[in-house]
Amino acid sequence: MSETDVLYNAQCPVCSREIDHYARLTEAQALPLSYDDLNDVTTLARWGVTADDAARRLHVRRNGALYVGVPAFIVLWQSLPRYRWLAWLVSLPGLYRLAHWTYEGVLAPLLYRSHLRRQAKRA
Repeated sequence: MSETDVLYNAQCPVCSREIDHYARLTEAQALPLSYDDLNDVTTLARWGVTADDAARRLHVRRNGALYVGVPAFIVLWQSLPRYRWLAWLVSLPGLYRLAHWTYEGVLAPLLYRSHLRRQAKRA
């Protein structure tokens, strides 16, 4: 199995809840996945992405290839035995388009705006 790295926003309540769930599964099954918080400056340097780009969508790296958005979820789910069925399902052409539209057009923008509001409150 290949090494898979996940870059996510640990300060986002929705993102952290979901990724924490995956991390628990990873640990329980000793899977070769790692989870990096985009709020760590050294992490962003290793990933080669800006904090803003990282906050906009989920990023996953496998075997040196970078996946962003729905493709990142698919790669992550393929790495988790319990979620391989979901990766397969979302990869189907019609469902992929629906998932892409929902994530890119609705969910990711909502989460990103929430991220900006949290940052503004901290400033």
